[in-house]
Amino acid sequence: MTSKQTPINSGFNGATTATQALAGKDLHGMTAIVTGGYSGIGLEAVRTLAGAGAQVIVPARDALKAERNLRGIRGVELASLDLLDAASIDRFAQDFLASGRALHLLINSAGIMATPLQRNANGLEAQFATNHLGHFQLTARLWPALRKTSGARVVAVSSLGHRLSPLHFEDPQFERRAYDKWLAYGQSKTANALFAVALDQRGQACDVRTFSVHPGEILTDLLRYLDKDDLAFVGALDEHGNIRPASHYKNPEQGAATMVWCGVSPQLEGLGGLYCEDCDVATPAHDESGRNGVYPWAVDLEHAERLWALSERLSGVTL
Repeated sequence: MTSKQTPINSGFNGATTATQALAGKDLHGMTAIVTGGYSGIGLEAVRTLAGAGAQVIVPARDALKAERNLRGIRGVELASLDLLDAASIDRFAQDFLASGRALHLLINSAGIMATPLQRNANGLEAQFATNHLGHFQLTARLWPALRKTSGARVVAVSSLGHRLSPLHFEDPQFERRAYDKWLAYGQSKTANALFAVALDQRGQACDVRTFSVHPGEILTDLLRYLDKDDLAFVGALDEHGNIRPASHYKNPEQGAATMVWCGVSPQLEGLGGLYCEDCDVATPAHDESGRNGVYPWAVDLEHAERLWALSERLSGVTL
């Protein structure tokens, strides 16, 4: 049974930082895995969780960058992982399971945005394969460690970008339709949200709950890879054609807040399968007015189950 997509009046807001969202919770004894945890909001989530006592494992494709950015943060382990490589995902998960540790929190934060058409070794479009399918396989492989942990949570980092496209089940890999980098990105972010709905259905019986998150609009290094048309498309330019000032955006500490809140807050006990933003459950959105709320296609249970079946078929992986 899905939880209702209705705000719970958490007392937090868009200005809340990750440390504030933690609300003083002591995380000693917790083990967390944060993909993408060595840059941007993922790095801030790692810093906050580790600072509260959690042991945090950061899987990295770029080991040198990860070592540089995580230097000095106590309680962090590095491991190798490439979400476009199924064998790499399996090796990482096997190594973790072999350690015998329970897994209390999995934050699937790594991702790519608006890239030119690329495909993985199996011919799958790279944004869908990285942002969704790689995390689907990773979560499934880590499922035994999540199940053995009372109250474990999974957080899928979606985006406002889910509004750009529903899941195109007829041609998800752009094999018959023209490739559009923004539609591909939007579809992958919708997939993140639908994944949370479907996984939560499967995890409730063993007390593993899942949430998806819009972290907010954040000025990150990703903007460096966008041209002026792209920046205008995502609303990053002001009326004069200049990038909006930093004050327009959340800072990384605020961007990581909803991820951390969904991962550890007792306010969400008994809930799951929800799309969250600004450290609260988001409201449903039915039109393009405003930039808050979740579109129905990203939290639809039937679509979530169709995506789950598709993901099993494409990855060859089940729980």
